[in-house]
Amino acid sequence: MPDMLVKLYDLNGNESVEQYEKRTGITVRRAIAPEKHVVTGWIAQQFNPAWVSEAEVAFARSPVTCLIATENNKLLGFACYDATMKGFFGPTGVDEQLRGRGIGKMLFIYALELMRTDGYGYAIIGGAGPTEFYAKSVGATIIEGSQPGIYKGMLTAPDIE
Repeated sequence: MPDMLVKLYDLNGNESVEQYEKRTGITVRRAIAPEKHVVTGWIAQQFNPAWVSEAEVAFARSPVTCLIATENNKLLGFACYDATMKGFFGPTGVDEQLRGRGIGKMLFIYALELMRTDGYGYAIIGGAGPTEFYAKSVGATIIEGSQPGIYKGMLTAPDIE
């Protein structure tokens, strides 16, 4: 999967987290340190160990660069930035049964807005899976020659049963 580039200075016209919460009842916010075990445990159950490692790095930053989506005190999704590399968005994921409610898009947009506030002019989506989604949401473009990019030679754990 290739990396993608987002021009943060061109973000505009997106629904705010406050508007999204008012419309859907879903809160999107920065996670806080005491939630780390809950969030990383959920990521481990829903996704994969590499994403847990990245989320742990996001929790180690100050402020925390892991965002969460919740509804009625239930975790629905997460998004990280500045986890694998500075200026990188990801990983991100939403409970498979809850997809289609705009949760992933809101997490993505809010993370990009925070990156812009942090002083970044561009964001890189590392190993972008749904490239069409990112292109449609914010005009992200594929970075030619970026596959496997920074992930080249990455160690992976053997299958453990």
